[in-house]
Amino acid sequence: MILLSGAEMVIQSLIDLKIKKIFGYPGGAILDIYDAFKTLNCKHLQHILVRHEQSAVHMADGYSRSTGKIGVALVTSGPGATNAITGIATAYMDSIPLLIISGQVASNLIGTDAFQECDMIGISRPIVKHSFLIKKTIEIPNIIKKSFFLATSGRPGPIVIDIPKDFLNQKIKKKYIFSSKIFINKYFKKKKISTHKIKKIFKYLKHSRKPVIYAGGGIIHSESYQELYQLIILLNFPITLSLMALGAFPSNHPLNLSMLGMHGTYEANMAMHHSDLILAIGTRFDDRTTNNIEKYCPKATIIHIDIDPTSISKTIQADLSIIGDAKKILKKMLKFIKHKKIKFSKKKIDKWWTKIQHWKKQKKIKFYQSEKYIKPQKILKELSILTHGKAYITSDVGQHQMFTALYYQFQKPRHWINSGGLGTMGFGLPAALGVKLAFPKNLVICITGDGSIQMNIQELSTAKQYNLAILIINLNNQALGMVKQWQDLIYSGRHSHSYMQSLPNFVKLSQSYGHVGIILKNNHDIQKILKKSLDIVKKGSLVFLDVHIDPSEHIYPMQIKNGGMNDMLFNK
Repeated sequence: MILLSGAEMVIQSLIDLKIKKIFGYPGGAILDIYDAFKTLNCKHLQHILVRHEQSAVHMADGYSRSTGKIGVALVTSGPGATNAITGIATAYMDSIPLLIISGQVASNLIGTDAFQECDMIGISRPIVKHSFLIKKTIEIPNIIKKSFFLATSGRPGPIVIDIPKDFLNQKIKKKYIFSSKIFINKYFKKKKISTHKIKKIFKYLKHSRKPVIYAGGGIIHSESYQELYQLIILLNFPITLSLMALGAFPSNHPLNLSMLGMHGTYEANMAMHHSDLILAIGTRFDDRTTNNIEKYCPKATIIHIDIDPTSISKTIQADLSIIGDAKKILKKMLKFIKHKKIKFSKKKIDKWWTKIQHWKKQKKIKFYQSEKYIKPQKILKELSILTHGKAYITSDVGQHQMFTALYYQFQKPRHWINSGGLGTMGFGLPAALGVKLAFPKNLVICITGDGSIQMNIQELSTAKQYNLAILIINLNNQALGMVKQWQDLIYSGRHSHSYMQSLPNFVKLSQSYGHVGIILKNNHDIQKILKKSLDIVKKGSLVFLDVHIDPSEHIYPMQIKNGGMNDMLFNK
């Protein structure tokens, strides 16, 4: 029989779950847990001391997105817990499995407005998959194991465990029981994949003359990219990807139409609009991918495969749906093709491919070179070539995020790490550090802007403490680029508070943290400076590359508000 304090139970449970990394920031309510790091053997559990609780969650998030494993963050009560909220919401919107352990005031003080008390369960309720308030020390191991299971099963998401300080007391020891089995009422009922519906899908597919496969982030979560690839090759259908699915299918493959949606490619949006069949897998049809739903793909039959029943017909009415894990469903579809010896006539969609190739040849994804200014598109294209599209890329949110999505040719899944649903500025740097901790030998690059990078720039200190050599490319246009673009297009160029004045000298600032700072202002130096920066990173130093780009550059294509998928702007 093992006797442990509540604090030691927290740590031991994480060790027993084979957690390797935990990201946190100490405070009064959780000091007993931090003491437990010293009283227990934690050689296989590394704690990363961040500089802000929001960054702790973003680092855990980046770690999770890149590995497919659960990310864990540890924060104290009150402001520590509230600082974590943005990170939790970011993970929730993108279905990322996280475990956030928050401290709480002693149980007898809950509800008394005690020092650093806040209702973490109430505050986080709308943005978690589930939450727990610990009521007995002895239940800590079981709840942590339940949380681990809930976060990673079904549609993944963040779980919050709020632990009152008195249940962590290092002086009080209780029996530690970590069961190998777990039961959650009404959670284990698994529906069989309907063979009838599989047959019906293939009936639709065989009769279609203008089909499109539309893959979302669920392909990444379910690790079903190999099955997706096999299916696409067998069908010879065009595929388009959501922002969250980039890398799930090779970007340079001739069947790939690239990203669809608000800033999607011309061929992807045109193919969607004119299709007669859309097979959507692991996507929730969010507003950035549909434009006006009343004008959405008017002639298309919609087949929707998703693990979350609440996503089916929530925004776009599905003509046929299958609820379940994408990997299992795709495997069954592939087996069905093999067993039934189904063959798809490529001639039936020859005219469709001719039309798509016509859209591709129009090359609406283009930019005009400038002698005076560096174009962000040029930076991303060159970076993609130098890294062969195989680096881990994180981004913040804004124009630089969309430039990256369009111009960096992702070749592998889980290599594109960005905040899609919530659109969180300040995500890129801490997420990149989380990725680097997961893959210390791999190249990790953060693409950011002068607005986003300042939101969590203090994590340059964390990077130095743990010797995390990443490349930060700051696309500096001295403005909130996407805000300014919208003001140009919608508000007749009235730039209300979108210019960033009194920016720091980013080179000197990064040097003050002990890193390498480099400035890039000249078009002719792009390849040389990028190669130099990558070489320095590979030798073990973080490089902050401050790139002064054209301050007036817009990101195109851009869908016209309240239009159909085919209504797009291509230049100013």
